[in-house]
Amino acid sequence: MLASGSPRRLALAEAEGWVIRVLPPPESAEAGAAPRGAAETPEAYVARLAKAKAAAVAAMVAHEPAIAGDATILLACDTLGEVGGCLLGKPVDRRAAEAMLRTLEGRAHRVLTGACLWPLSGGEPRLSVTESLLAMDRFAEGQLEAYLKSGLWRGKAGACGYQDGLAPLRLLAGSAANVVGLPVETLRLLLAAEQAPPPSTPPASGLGYDWFPATGA
Repeated sequence: MLASGSPRRLALAEAEGWVIRVLPPPESAEAGAAPRGAAETPEAYVARLAKAKAAAVAAMVAHEPAIAGDATILLACDTLGEVGGCLLGKPVDRRAAEAMLRTLEGRAHRVLTGACLWPLSGGEPRLSVTESLLAMDRFAEGQLEAYLKSGLWRGKAGACGYQDGLAPLRLLAGSAANVVGLPVETLRLLLAAEQAPPPSTPPASGLGYDWFPATGA
C-alpha cells in the first residue's frame, strides 16, 4: 500500500512489478508534524516525516481494515532537498519556487528521501534514508522563466523535477529514482530480506534508520 498521492512514485513502484494499492495520508500528517528541531539532522527529520505519514495511514487501516485489501506492507516516503544546510521542501507558490531555484542555481545539493516500511500484519516499522547528489547549472536566458511558467515545479521538493528534463540538473551520484521520490534500489534491499544490513553506519539520530549514502561520485 503506497501512502502517497504522487503519480511519479506510483509509476516507479509499478515499474518494479509491485502490486500497489494507493491510500494517501491526510494533509495533517505532514502539516501537523513538529518542525525540524534545532539539533535534528536533515536525515532524521525526513525519516520522521516519512514515519508520520505511514503512522497516519496505518491508523486509517486499523480503523477500517477492509481498505487494505491484499496489501501486506505499507510504504510512505518524504523527499527534501538540502543545500548549504538549508532544507527545501515543496514550494507554496511561484515566488517560493523561484527563490528555491535561484538558491540551487550553480551549486551542488543533496536530495534525501526518508522511507518507512510498515508491516500491516504487525511488527516494527523500518525506516531508511537514501541520499542522491545533484548539481544545477546556470539557467540559460529565458530558461528559468519558461520553467516557472510551465508549472512543473508544483509539488516537487526544491521546486524542480529531475525527470522533467527542463531544469539544468545533473545527477552526480546516487539514485535517479530517489531524486524523483522513491528510492527503489534501497527498497529492493529492504523488501528482499527482513534483516537486510545497511551499507554503512547511519548518522546520529534517535529514530534508528538505515542510511544509504550516495555512491559513485
